[in-house]
Amino acid sequence: MLSKCIDTPVGSLVLVAEGGFLVSARFGCTGNERTVAPAVSLPDYLVLERAEEQLQLWFAGSCADFDLPLAPKGTPFQCAVWTALRRIPRGKTVSYSAIADAVGNPLAVRAVGMANNRNPLPIFIPCHRVVGKGGNLTGYAAGLEVKAWLLRHEGVFVHPDYMCDVTNPSFY
Repeated sequence: MLSKCIDTPVGSLVLVAEGGFLVSARFGCTGNERTVAPAVSLPDYLVLERAEEQLQLWFAGSCADFDLPLAPKGTPFQCAVWTALRRIPRGKTVSYSAIADAVGNPLAVRAVGMANNRNPLPIFIPCHRVVGKGGNLTGYAAGLEVKAWLLRHEGVFVHPDYMCDVTNPSFY
């Protein structure tokens, strides 16, 4: 397992690779992260380098989607939610209830919220694109200011009181 701390416009991210897959991206470096020389674990090193490069392109507006091997660890329900999140196009938002419908469990709105909360790969698995039914921004590991920034970066109108333009048609 290798980790690398990178700086982004919304703060530092710790990227973690294991077995040639990106397994985690968490906000806030502690200083204990280490990147090992490529000879030690070439597949993990290459994934971290590709992830950093694609994030830089994404933040520059040159990359709409990520093309990385991801391996988030979670329950089958969490993984189903995370798969549904990856289908939300850049610049679109959907409600928690739309994700619950998409995973075949329309009553699991709160469970969808908890799966979002446990998303180990924010930005790569775009949980920031999920908003409350009325368009209100709710919960984000790095704070609502970061969620609003990410959505604005993708072209979503976000009111200063953290309400989104929910006129975008749902993709589900």
